[in-house]
Order: sequence, then C-alpha cells, then structure tokens
Amino acid sequence: MAVEIAPRITVDPKVRFGRPVIKGTRVPVDLIIGKLAGGMSIEEVAREYAITEEDVRAALRYAAELLATEEVGLGS
Repeated sequence: MAVEIAPRITVDPKVRFGRPVIKGTRVPVDLIIGKLAGGMSIEEVAREYAITEEDVRAALRYAAELLATEEVGLGS
C-alpha cells in the first residue's frame, strides 16, 4: 500500500523496494535528482520519464527538505 510522504511523493514496499517515487509511477526521486545534477533540464526530465514538471519540482522540494533536517557529524 502506497503512503504519501510528501506532496506527489509516495513509498510502497512493493514498488522500487520502498524507495520514494513520484506518486502513481515507478520513477524514483533519487533518479530525478541525479538527472538534474547531470545537466538535464526540468523539462527534459519530465519528458523523458513521462511525468509533469511539477512532479520534478516536488522531487526537488522533497530532497531539499531531507537535507534541511540532516545532521552531519564531524568526528574528533
């Protein structure tokens, strides 16, 4: 059963091993972020994976929210 963990982002243990994906698809959030980091535009990613530009932005928002709460420990 899919659970929406953020707007347009869901997880389901039966889909992509429970990794966050765009709602109603099997497109993982990390794949979208990686494609953008690799130089693809939002429009190109949306077209390539048959999702909307808003879906791509939702993936970016989700990633930004995760990073905003991440704590990095610097060992002494």
